[in-house]
Amino acid sequence: MKKLFVLLVTLVLCASTIVGCSTPANQTSSTTPSQTTTSSSGWVSQENPGFYQGLELYTVWGTSSSDVFAVGTQGTIIHYDGKSWSKMTSGTTDDLTGVWGSSSSDVYVIGNNGIILHYDGKTWSPMVSNSAVIFTRMWGSSSSDIFAVATLGAIQHYDGKTWSSMTINVPVNWFYDVWGTSSSDIFAVGLGGTILHYDGNAWTSMSSGTTYYIASIWGSSQSNVFAVGDGGTILHYDGNTWSSLPSGTTAPLEGIWGDSPSDIFVVGGGGIVLHYDGNAWSSLPSGIATDFLCVWGSSSSDIFAGGADGNIWHYSGN
Repeated sequence: MKKLFVLLVTLVLCASTIVGCSTPANQTSSTTPSQTTTSSSGWVSQENPGFYQGLELYTVWGTSSSDVFAVGTQGTIIHYDGKSWSKMTSGTTDDLTGVWGSSSSDVYVIGNNGIILHYDGKTWSPMVSNSAVIFTRMWGSSSSDIFAVATLGAIQHYDGKTWSSMTINVPVNWFYDVWGTSSSDIFAVGLGGTILHYDGNAWTSMSSGTTYYIASIWGSSQSNVFAVGDGGTILHYDGNTWSSLPSGTTAPLEGIWGDSPSDIFVVGGGGIVLHYDGNAWSSLPSGIATDFLCVWGSSSSDIFAGGADGNIWHYSGN
């Protein structure tokens, strides 16, 4: 997230005042035979030459083990069908930072300069955001209830027809991630330990107990939510208060995803991987030096992590 933060600062200073998206072409895809590199810990690099080497992948998300999307710098969108990764035509060279969908034919991507793209299962097309913000992450409870957070404390909501800016009556910093359990239980996290909660009516500030940036958030229920960030920060919310948990590292933690309350994975700088078994966090040495920036899985034996070198790493649980 440090790399993304520096990039976002630069883009905010240099951003155009033009609102909207580049005109995307119809989707085209090409597939290159994957090169695989296996680390000593069982993480396999699903590397596709020429697709995204030298780039960065900021978010990975999917509907199943055979329908996975990853997005990143220079308009990168790639898709995994269970066998190989294919490059998709996004129609933009702007950085893309977040991806979420309600199904394989209803997928949304956000990025710089207010870009929002929609995929109907065949073609990526632009949506009107009415904003030039730099979006970071998104989450939704349904196709008509989607939240996208951005730099400079901006949050937009999609009601199934239009995107609109939400009113935030509390001091906020830049947001990095958003996640929730329902349309009336949503958390947004970001710079300086920022955590906001939305109850379906208004956003309110929560005390995180840290000034480190919070990069990612995930939970299994309203009373079991985890957030991770810089300095090895791991926070837990029990439905009432946030508390700090020992992580055993000071490395920046950039992504979190879980299969259950007792099977949670965290990734971060220097290839760090942590696992939570419901009682304590432990290190799972990855044997990888690359900075992990994001993680998502369809199960505990099917996990994808995006790297700062543009590679996708896969873990089968072995």
